[in-house]
Amino acid sequence: MAAQPAQQLPLLSNEEQAAVGILPASHWQQQSTQEDPNDDSASSLGSFVSSTASLTESIFAYRHINGRTYHGEIGNAESWEPNDERHKEALDIAHHVYTVVLDGKLHNAPLDKKNVQKVVDIGTGTGMWAIDFADEFPDSEVIGTDITPIQPPWVPPNVKFEIDDCNREWTWADNTFDFIHIRMMFGIIEDWDALFRQAYRTCKPGGYTESFVCDSTFRGDETVKDDSAIAQWGRVWNAAGKKMGRTFEVYAENLQQKGMEAAGFVDIEVKDYYIPLGVWHKDKVLAEKGLWWKIHAESDLEGYLNYPFHAVMGWTPAETGLYAAQLRKELNNPKIHGYTTVRSVWGRKPE
Repeated sequence: MAAQPAQQLPLLSNEEQAAVGILPASHWQQQSTQEDPNDDSASSLGSFVSSTASLTESIFAYRHINGRTYHGEIGNAESWEPNDERHKEALDIAHHVYTVVLDGKLHNAPLDKKNVQKVVDIGTGTGMWAIDFADEFPDSEVIGTDITPIQPPWVPPNVKFEIDDCNREWTWADNTFDFIHIRMMFGIIEDWDALFRQAYRTCKPGGYTESFVCDSTFRGDETVKDDSAIAQWGRVWNAAGKKMGRTFEVYAENLQQKGMEAAGFVDIEVKDYYIPLGVWHKDKVLAEKGLWWKIHAESDLEGYLNYPFHAVMGWTPAETGLYAAQLRKELNNPKIHGYTTVRSVWGRKPE
């Protein structure tokens, strides 16, 4: 079955972009860069198991945007991340980076191995978190859900993957899971309060739900100029999220904690992680985290930018490539002190 062309979203006009402080895409043509925008040499790194969904050809009828592929029509899903081989490698790198951010851990919630029997990983991506968690908790059953079948066939016996759109009504019964894990779902979720209501309903009494997301805006000291690629990053992403109706500003609006409180979770804890962009920080631990975050960003920078910058904002591939080249240049400049923040929030369902 041939892939259907992607539905074009309404674009943000130049006037709308300027109103929120986004520089015109042509700005990046004026930047001095020693990189070919189509060359990723500056980068530091260059049969899912089962499904509860009906496995029709439409699942594999991927959409094509600028040579990259995206998920087929699943529910009301709209993911801005590609699902091709290059981006799958980037997602595997991202999983390692997120564990580095959490100081080598897969979660912050205080889980008791003896009591964790059933777990779900919402938006599992390539399934690396689900696989690692299943290895660490061998007596648990771990389900990973996603809207695209990019998970590996080789998995521990206590892992299975399902095709599902978490924006729709969850089909699991009340009080099903001991632990619900939700990671990096900004720009994907239509209603964060509704998401946590679903998590609360399907979480067992005494079980935990945990959400992990990063700030969509890169920040910095006086070395990060207003017209820099680092400073412009969040303005473009946040405007694209508003246009999509799926906000990227989860961190800025504290939607994780608010959503958990509204759903009824208790003992809610919040932990923020400061991450330098690059290796400029004098603290060795932070510099290492910054290096990994840079590797993560560079692993498929054009892939991360393609959908929001092109399909939503209306930039051409060449303009996006020039912006990406300038961003890589800034990330590799130790005189530019940019940083981001990652937030982990976890809460317990009362018994």
